[in-house]
Amino acid sequence: MEQQPYSQNAQLISIISYISFIGWIIAFVIYQNDKSELAIFHLRQSLGILITFMIGIFVFWIPIIGWLFAIFMFVLWITGLIYAAQGEKRTVPVLGEFYQNLFKGIQ
Repeated sequence: MEQQPYSQNAQLISIISYISFIGWIIAFVIYQNDKSELAIFHLRQSLGILITFMIGIFVFWIPIIGWLFAIFMFVLWITGLIYAAQGEKRTVPVLGEFYQNLFKGIQ
């Protein structure tokens, strides 16, 4: 699979999008002035992870289930962040395709 080279700004936007909800908003604002496929791809992925995490806050207090969910979310977050840092358009495991389809309206 040949990787398309992306600008450093696109990678920076992608990385910032994974750093909290405020980071996502900042990345989205920057993206409006410098649109790229890589940036929008990771904006969608990171938004999905953030929303899933926010919904999952209600299960964190449940022993074992909450801990497993927290570990799962951490793995998704780290995976997405690594892909963004490497400049790769790869979906996060399990939910990545769902996030891309759910947020396809974000352009």
